[in-house]
Amino acid sequence: MRFRKALAAFALSVAAPAAATAQGAASDARQVDIAYEITFAGLSGFRIDVTAKFNGSTYDVESRTFKEGILRAVTMNYEGRNRAWGGFSTQGARPSAGSLSIVVGDKPRTWVAQYSGGTIQETHTPAYKPSPKNAITDEQRSGSLDPMSAALSVGLAGDAACDRTVQSNDGKRRIDILVRKIGTEPAATAGIPGAQGDVLVCEIFTKRIAGEFDEAPKEAETERERPMRIWLARMDQSQMRYPAKLEAQTGFGTIRGRILSFRERPLTPEESQAMRK
Repeated sequence: MRFRKALAAFALSVAAPAAATAQGAASDARQVDIAYEITFAGLSGFRIDVTAKFNGSTYDVESRTFKEGILRAVTMNYEGRNRAWGGFSTQGARPSAGSLSIVVGDKPRTWVAQYSGGTIQETHTPAYKPSPKNAITDEQRSGSLDPMSAALSVGLAGDAACDRTVQSNDGKRRIDILVRKIGTEPAATAGIPGAQGDVLVCEIFTKRIAGEFDEAPKEAETERERPMRIWLARMDQSQMRYPAKLEAQTGFGTIRGRILSFRERPLTPEESQAMRK
């Protein structure tokens, strides 16, 4: 698995259980903040900060992914932001929209997906016109979600989060993320401070469907044989599971991730009112 692919798969998963805590607790108005650290070959690499706000049956979740430490000093600038907002029903999440904003070097890209009546309306900034071989057809786009909204669909599955295929679309790439359970571990031996009960251990594979990719298709399919492994732990009194640790083997070394902090607090009256607008 390549570094970018492992990072994207983990970034998709980290927001999911946070948003899922809102299910079954519609009267809560609260905020959950989670911070993650990712190291590459033993060196500081990336940090992912997640903020999830809930008010009744509505949610608004944001994440920021950025380089830090030695990797930031010696490699090209990178920062990514994802957001998803919508509501909940008895059938699960009802996404209204999702967005991503990425800066690589000095080149920014923003993409917004809005969902209404089973259709997706996309806005690219700057304008994006793929070549015919890189275009995503309406059929391939159907049923897919932006990365953050796709993450929410995983988290709402609770203990069954590891047995599903997630259809993700970032405006340029349509991929399937295959999540498979491989077992459980006691929290006491999993090396996850603050974890409660057992820890769910899963593997994540990725499969390209359509769009613009950097590497050749043959190489990408071979990399599916080296999945990312992720540990999902209970960190509070709910039944939700939060991504707490990861490992991914790449051709250049091992990527490792861990949860740095987990906090929750009530929303202020002003914050609650802002979410109703």
